[in-house]
Amino acid sequence: MADQVEPPPLFENVNITGEDKEDDDLFVSAHQEAASQSEGKPAELLNGESHSPSEPVATPRAEMENIPINNGSSRPASMDQADRNNHEGGDDFIEISITEPQKVGDGMGAYMAYRVTTRTNMPVFKKREFAVTRRFSDFLGLHDKLTEKYLKVGRIIPPAPEKSVIGTTKIKISGQNEGQSSNGNEFVEKRRAALERYLKRTAQHPVLALDPDFREFLECDIELPKATNTSALSGAGVMRLFNKVGETVNKITYRMDETDPWFEDKLAHIEALETQLRKLHTNVEAMVTYRRELAQYTNGVARSAAMLSACEDHNSLSRALNQLADTEEKVEALHLEQANTDFFILCELLKDYLGLLGSVRDAFHERTKLFQHWQHSQQMLAKKREAKAKMELTNKSDKLDQACAEVIEWEAKVERGQENFDRISQMIKKEVDRFEKCRIHDFKIMFIKYFENHLEHQAQLVKYWESFLPEARAIA
Repeated sequence: MADQVEPPPLFENVNITGEDKEDDDLFVSAHQEAASQSEGKPAELLNGESHSPSEPVATPRAEMENIPINNGSSRPASMDQADRNNHEGGDDFIEISITEPQKVGDGMGAYMAYRVTTRTNMPVFKKREFAVTRRFSDFLGLHDKLTEKYLKVGRIIPPAPEKSVIGTTKIKISGQNEGQSSNGNEFVEKRRAALERYLKRTAQHPVLALDPDFREFLECDIELPKATNTSALSGAGVMRLFNKVGETVNKITYRMDETDPWFEDKLAHIEALETQLRKLHTNVEAMVTYRRELAQYTNGVARSAAMLSACEDHNSLSRALNQLADTEEKVEALHLEQANTDFFILCELLKDYLGLLGSVRDAFHERTKLFQHWQHSQQMLAKKREAKAKMELTNKSDKLDQACAEVIEWEAKVERGQENFDRISQMIKKEVDRFEKCRIHDFKIMFIKYFENHLEHQAQLVKYWESFLPEARAIA
C-alpha cells in the first residue's frame, strides 16, 4: 500500500545527529582540530579569520592570498614578503597558486594538466610547501566529494568552474605548443584563473580547508582516480542532468510555509542580489568587449597615421604623424591592458559570486527537502495512529502489537526529522553570516584594486598625450 512506503532516507551516509552539535563556534583553533583528527573524529573547524594591523575590525581571512583577483597575466598575484613573514610567524594561513598549464597527450584523448602549488603553516599538512599536478576532471571530482559530504548539512560549497565543450575540443585538436602557452591561449588562461579562484575559496572555508579529500588533492603527489562521472556525456552525467531538472522543478513548484521570517527575508535578498549582479556582470562583459574593439580601432588609426607620415612631404608634419602613430600604438596596448583588468578583476569576481549565490540557494533547497521529509513523516505518523485506533476499536489484537511498533517507529522518525530540520536551519544561518562577511571584504578589495589599476592606466594615458603635444606644436 502507498501509505506503508517509507520515504527514501536523505542522510544515509551523513551524520547530522551527534558530532555537529559541537559546531556552535566556527572559528576555533586549528590546533584543536588537529588533535580531534588524531582521535578519529572528522575535523570540522578552523580558525579562518585574520586581519592586518591597519584593520582593527575582525574580518574573514580574505587577504591577497585568498582574494580571487588576477590582473590578466599568467602568474597570480603573490603576497608581499612582509605579509609572508607575518603569516609564518603567527596566524595560520594557506596560499594556493596554479601555474604551468600543459597539454598532455594528442587528439581527443588529450587533456590539460595544471601545477597546483601550496604554501601553508597549518599543522594538519605534512609539509610547509608542496606542489602537485592535477587535471580539470580532478577539480570537478573534488567538488563532487565536498558537495556529497557537506551540502546536506547546510554548508555553502564554492562552485567549481563550468565545463566548456567547445573550449576543451579546441584544446584537444590544437598543436602541442598552443596548448602549453597560457598567454597564447585565452581559454586556458581563463580556466587556470578560475580553477585557482575555486581552490582559494575552498581553502578560505573554515571547514572545507581541513577536509581529508581537499588535503589529499593539494599535497598527495600521485595521480588521483579519474572522476569519470564528471563527463557531460557519461551515464552519470546524464542522470545528474535529469536529477538537476527534477530539483529545479521542485524548487519552483514547492513553497514551504516559513515559520522563521529570517529565511524568507534572506531568500528574497539573495534573489534580488542575484538579479542585480547578473545585470552588472552582463554590462561589464559588454564593456570588456567594447574596450577590445576600441583597441582594434586605435590600431587602425596608428597604421593609417604611419602610412600617411611616410607619404607626407612636409617634414614637421611627417614627424608629428609618425609620433601620433607611435602614441596610438601605446594607447592600443593600454586599452587591451584595461580590458584585461576589467575582465580578470571585476567581471570574473561577479561571475564567481553569481555561482556562490547559486550555492547559497542550493543550501536553502536542502533545508526545504528536509522539511518535506519531516512533513511526510508526520503524515505517516497520523495514518499509523489512525490505523492503531481502528484496530483497538475492532479488537484486532493480533495486529495491534505491530501497529503499536509502527507508531513508535514513526514517532522517532518525526523527532529525528524535526531535529535535522532545526540543525540545518542553524547551520545555514552561520554559513550565510560567514558568506556575507567574505562577500563584503572581497568586493572591498576588488574595488580598491580595480580603481587603482584604472587610475594608473588613465595617468599613463595622459603622459602619452602630453609627450605628443610638443611634437604637434612644432608643426610649422
